[in-house]
Amino acid sequence: MRKISMLTGLMASLLAAPAIAQDLEVVGRPHQGGLGFQPAATELARDLQWLDGMLLIIITAITLLVVALMVFAFIRFNRRANPTPASFTHNTPIEVAWTIGPIIILVVIGAFSLPVLFKQQEIPEGDVVIKVTGYQWYWGYEYVGEDLAYDSYMIGQPYTLASEDEEAGARPYVFNDAMEAKLVSAGYSKDDWLLATDTSVVVPVGATVVMQVTGADVIHSWTIPAFGVKQDAVPGRIAELWFNAEREGVYFGQCSELCGISHAYMPITVKVVSQEAYDAWLAASQEDGGYVDVRQFLANS
Repeated sequence: MRKISMLTGLMASLLAAPAIAQDLEVVGRPHQGGLGFQPAATELARDLQWLDGMLLIIITAITLLVVALMVFAFIRFNRRANPTPASFTHNTPIEVAWTIGPIIILVVIGAFSLPVLFKQQEIPEGDVVIKVTGYQWYWGYEYVGEDLAYDSYMIGQPYTLASEDEEAGARPYVFNDAMEAKLVSAGYSKDDWLLATDTSVVVPVGATVVMQVTGADVIHSWTIPAFGVKQDAVPGRIAELWFNAEREGVYFGQCSELCGISHAYMPITVKVVSQEAYDAWLAASQEDGGYVDVRQFLANS
């Protein structure tokens, strides 16, 4: 009965999509000339960004100290100021200081960085488990325990262009008016060119998501910067990462391991939605192979 209701709702959504479809906010996107991190959408990302800031303070302090000591030595011990150099070869207090000092710094860094590393590597039980496989040059997703698996290609790859797209002037890997129209019809903007995919990973907000990552041919790497996650996809091995997205929206990533000629055209799109929208999308996608647009369920969630 629930499936019938879902399918009925899907048909109604398809007919009324322009009227009720709601687009998600794009949160995790690179920006032209950007120097900082993307907004952190998980606890892991916040921890990593805080750790990066702390290390930057330590590195800056060390650099300033070294520069100050060098300037002091240049002024105090140059030939004019010190024409008769000393003949000693050892200074025990200084040698002890430059041995103990770095040890203390490394202990402090380890005390803060190791807990972050352990939090990343200790994989919790997932509310949603997805197996992701890297191919040359697209991603395959399988929702473990659910009857759902599909592939994800960058919009603009030949596989994503239908005959009507080509008749409208769309060409593989070429951004023009026809390609922009195709992006807009899929719910993206021209700023998402080379980032948007024809299908997305859809997960519920606030859920623990475990990704089982592997490769089918060469080494790829699955990463979403706003989540603070990155894991190499190695053929013959399965590695895991996890995240718990705290904010609904669209997040982008890229394959981060050089994997061949089309490595640059292997983006990742994750859409974080409400639990209600996710449940409706999952039920409809199980009937349609994952190609149901989750936007159809957002207006009613």
